[in-house]
Amino acid sequence: ELQTKLNYVGFNVGKPDGIFGSMTKQGVISFQSSQGLKPDGIVGTLTANALNSAYATKQRQEKVNAIINNAKQYIGVKYQWGGSSPSTGFDCSGFTSYVFAQNGITLPRVSRDQFAIGTPVGFSNLQPADLVFFSFANNGIVDHVGIYIGNGQFINAASSKGVTIYTLGPYWQSIFVGARRVF
Repeated sequence: ELQTKLNYVGFNVGKPDGIFGSMTKQGVISFQSSQGLKPDGIVGTLTANALNSAYATKQRQEKVNAIINNAKQYIGVKYQWGGSSPSTGFDCSGFTSYVFAQNGITLPRVSRDQFAIGTPVGFSNLQPADLVFFSFANNGIVDHVGIYIGNGQFINAASSKGVTIYTLGPYWQSIFVGARRVF
């Protein structure tokens, strides 16, 4: 497991074989140095925690990239109320649930139900792949969802344009209800 994680986060220790040899020790030392830890080659609690954190961070980033890349491939797919596939078209929550399902994450089908899961995220703390929720009636009741893609933008299935990217400008901010991080 140690060798697999070191390789995954970029510290090549060769093919994992379960033997803590010189390559593994050097990989541990290099990893420790990169993390500001004492480079002693011993995998104590601090090193193990740092490695587990680096591993989880990289896994999350890869999933984020996969979700965003997957979502972007549907740009231009038409809007269809109740639609949940690229062949028939998408509505907003059909789009988000489809994209996340393609990446091994099951979401409820309806935007209001999607808003009830995951960890709440404030507007100023948005990260790519967070779900962003809106109320067109501006009454606090969720009736639209999209996927934040970074740089102040989100992708969604909009009734006027189908799957498209919008900037979270003044209009969208004025009807923003909240965001959720679901993984």
